[in-house]
Order: sequence, then C-alpha cells, then structure tokens
Amino acid sequence: MPLPKAELHLHVEGTLEPELAFGLAARNGVHLPYADTDALREAYRFEDLQSFLDLYYELMAVLRTEQDFADLADAYLTRAAAQGVRHAEIFFDPQAHLARGVPMATVVEGLWRALGRSEERHGVSTRLILCFLRDESAESALETLEAARPYLDRITGIGLDSAEVGHPPAKFRAVYEAAAALGLRRVAHAGEEGPPQYITEALDVLGVERVDHGLRCVEDPALVERLVRDRVPLTLCPLSNVRLRTVDTLADHPLPAMLEAGLLCTVNSDDPAYFGGYAGDNFDAVHRALGLTEDRLRELARNSFLASFLEDDEELRRRYLAEVEAYEFPRA
Repeated sequence: MPLPKAELHLHVEGTLEPELAFGLAARNGVHLPYADTDALREAYRFEDLQSFLDLYYELMAVLRTEQDFADLADAYLTRAAAQGVRHAEIFFDPQAHLARGVPMATVVEGLWRALGRSEERHGVSTRLILCFLRDESAESALETLEAARPYLDRITGIGLDSAEVGHPPAKFRAVYEAAAALGLRRVAHAGEEGPPQYITEALDVLGVERVDHGLRCVEDPALVERLVRDRVPLTLCPLSNVRLRTVDTLADHPLPAMLEAGLLCTVNSDDPAYFGGYAGDNFDAVHRALGLTEDRLRELARNSFLASFLEDDEELRRRYLAEVEAYEFPRA
C-alpha cells in the first residue's frame, strides 16, 4: 500500500502513454510519424523544455473527441490511484486544442466523464485547472477564459505553463485579474527555466497561491525567506527536472535543502508519460537518490494535502491528513 498523497502538478496531456497515443491515432485516423510504440518511446529523450514541448504538442493531434479526453484522464487516474494518489488537481491546455479545431466543450465534457466519477471508480477526488500557454498572447488567454465561462462550475482554478523564458508572468496580469474576479484559484509555473524574479512576479503581479516548480527560488535567499514566511507551496517535479536537464542528476536535486529551509514543498509527476514516472515513482526516486527519511516523506505527503485546493471540503482534507499520519511504511 503506497503512502497517501495529493498530486498538484500534473498535465493531463502529459499522461499520454505511447500505447494510448497509437490507439487513439488508429481510432481517429491520425498518422503518427513513428514506426511503433518503441520508436515513439525512444523519442522521449529531451535536451531541454522546448524539445519536450515540440513532441508534446505534436502528439496532441490524436486527441479529437470527448471519449479521447475521457480515456486519457481515466488512464491517468487508474495509474495514479495505484501509486497512492488520493486527490489530484489536474492541468489541461485548452488553447492547444482550440487551435486544432477541438472545441472547449469537447475537452471539458470529455475530461469530466472521467473526473466526475473518479471518486467512485478510483477513490481519487479531483479538481480541474485551466492553464494558459505563456508563449501565446495575453489576448488569446483572455479569449480562452471567456470560452471557459460556461464550464466554470467544473474548473477550480487557472494556471500558466509552456515555454517560460522570455514570457514573464506580468504579461498575463489582465487575465489573472479577470480570473480572480470570477473566484478562480490561481497558480503559475515560475522558476523552472526562468529566473527567480519570475517567481516574485507571479506572486506580486498575478497573485498566485501556489508556485508550480519554483526550483530556482534557492538562488534568492530573500525570496526563500518570503516563501517560508508566507507558507507558499511549491509543486516540485523531480524526475521532470532531470529529464529536462534543469538538474544534472536526481542526486543533485535541492529538495533536501529546500525542506531543511522550511519551504512547503510537494512532489509531483508533471508529464509522467514523458518523464519516466508517476507520483509514487517520484516519491520512490527521491527516497532512493536523496536518502529522504520516512519523516521527510510523510512531510511531503502532508504538504500535498495542506497545499491542495480543498477549502470547499475541509472534512475531506482532514481525512486525507489522518491517512498520512496513520500510514505505516513497509518493513523489509
């Protein structure tokens, strides 16, 4: 039985395993330029964030119908539940689908087919977070938020992802202000490849409540002090950091020092089909590579629920936290 945990940094499009990609391609008559699943898996070797994004967007071509999005989300939830995920706050990228002629309704209704019955089928509660592509225009983000208005009963918050460098958070001030006025929760990717200043800007200009990645905060002691003081959660993705060359090896990851400094860190999988592991795999990897104690692993799991957007169901949060405290690690 794995350690109970919440996953707070997960792109549903990044859960597209090669087998499902080929299955959906066959179903929808989409040609993939790879001989087979092994050849596609071989392409999952990245030099940096952009080389990953190029393949990530290419493979989205197989996602066409509500059933495709339902199958994608359901496959993720099956894997996540098996790795101890009890609550998942799931990102999706509507602009990437709208640009291909796939309507917002198809995406949201399809995802909701899986999310709406997730607690019953998988024992996993869910929230849905609409992400804007930061390498698209601010006007496009506002148009996307407008297109999402009919579905805001199913969308908990907004986020900001895709290519970070050269696209500072302040570019999206207007859309974040509009989202705040609609009562949406706010997160943003910052400080993955971008500088620590992007984290500060996401906090001050966008009013984010959680920072996705935030790895480079360690370069700015005053920022670390602020994040600790204000208990701002960071949704770290260790295996992703290695695959995208943000850190050289997992043994070099600053997670232990970040925890020691008092940062509210969580461990997540980001785009697990591409980066070699789901949430439980990331926990296992940092346990092995960084020698984290059971107390530290329990702290990471506790943090994940504390950082979750569960204010609408504090009883559920308390239940999850109780599961973490009651968990007994397996003995060899």
